[in-house]
Amino acid sequence: MSTSPIHTLDVMPQVQAFTQIVSHRIALDHDVRKESVLNLNQLLADTITIRDLYKKHHWQVSGPTFFQLHLLYDKHFAEQNELVDQIGERIAMLGGVSIAMAADVCEATLIPRPPRDRETPKAQIERLQHAHEIILEEARTMARLAATNGDDGTNDLIVSSILRTNESQAWFVGEHLAGVQ
Repeated sequence: MSTSPIHTLDVMPQVQAFTQIVSHRIALDHDVRKESVLNLNQLLADTITIRDLYKKHHWQVSGPTFFQLHLLYDKHFAEQNELVDQIGERIAMLGGVSIAMAADVCEATLIPRPPRDRETPKAQIERLQHAHEIILEEARTMARLAATNGDDGTNDLIVSSILRTNESQAWFVGEHLAGVQ
């Protein structure tokens, strides 16, 4: 009886454990890199979640503002996708392993899971604004911690890319509710 290829993959040797930090010569202490990797993995899980939330809304938007929101959601999806790559690469640069699979992201994210149903544009926007707030609050805390620890590269990524992108996107989607009761 032959073994299924799926079962043989379960015993494949690993290169690096998820919680292990390998040594990279980037002049940052191991404990600083470990803390930054932990924080960046949280931001990565939440960034993957909001990215996917934008794609869900892109596919499911309807109503009089369909065209504008359809394009906006797709633009924001692409911007969040770029952040996903930047965060994942920073984690690798620090010697860590990035969270990557949907099941792991679902377990780690702080953003509430949306219903499978199609929501109104107003509900979609409110859900996106809440997700941005979660990311912005944690990113500000993590940026300050990275700066205090001397991890200027992580601080720069968080401030220059994650904070600025999420602030801008929160503003753009929020303006669609201006004057809406």
